[in-house]
Amino acid sequence: MADTGSSRTKSLIQLTAVCPKAADVVRFVLKEISMGQQEQVSNRIFTLANVISFIRLCMVPAYLVFLLEGHDILATFLFALAASTDFVDGQLARRTHTVSRLGQLLDPAVDRILMIAGVVGLLLVGRLPLWVIVVVIARDLFLLVGGACLLRYKKRIAVVFPGKVATTLLFIGFAGLLLNWPMIPGLGLCDFAWLPGFNGEAVSWGIWFVYAGLVTALATTAVYIHRGWLALQEVRAGIAER
Repeated sequence: MADTGSSRTKSLIQLTAVCPKAADVVRFVLKEISMGQQEQVSNRIFTLANVISFIRLCMVPAYLVFLLEGHDILATFLFALAASTDFVDGQLARRTHTVSRLGQLLDPAVDRILMIAGVVGLLLVGRLPLWVIVVVIARDLFLLVGGACLLRYKKRIAVVFPGKVATTLLFIGFAGLLLNWPMIPGLGLCDFAWLPGFNGEAVSWGIWFVYAGLVTALATTAVYIHRGWLALQEVRAGIAER
């Protein structure tokens, strides 16, 4: 480790001589990495980030009530608000150094609950085909069960950036379908009612974000499976060495 640090220092000195601005960027990046590695996880419950996550959770039943009562604009507003603040609680916890074990579980759990509530609500009002709901819920349940199995061995797979992108695309798509305006003509490539957008019927623009989100979500699932497999291999190797 000492040789690595010495080598890094020498490289930084050489970079400073060649390009001082680039060296400043490197120092900043190394500082951020070091701070991330030193972040302490507490057992605190009442943190501002956790309160925000709880408020987002309370928006879910309110969204469903408004949607089923026919108040599309209010339902869209609540869903969009809960979805758009997805990054707030996590960033706030890191910026204020109040990362907690509860928050690490609550933040992704609220995302999953909001996702499932979104698709179920859209199914109930007839704006989303059943197969999309099945794919979304099956994927979330699979990741939930897989994560629970890894926690038994004190292993946790961090959320990857493409996974956040997939969630964002789905949330935007769901909000578009909730608003149900403006409607755009379908491509007319088939006559299947379970493929909105590809058939000839007019559909909300949000369906295309849903399709993009599904493709991205399935791709990131493969990444999570690979990382989970590597984590299990580490566990088995540790057991074998005992």
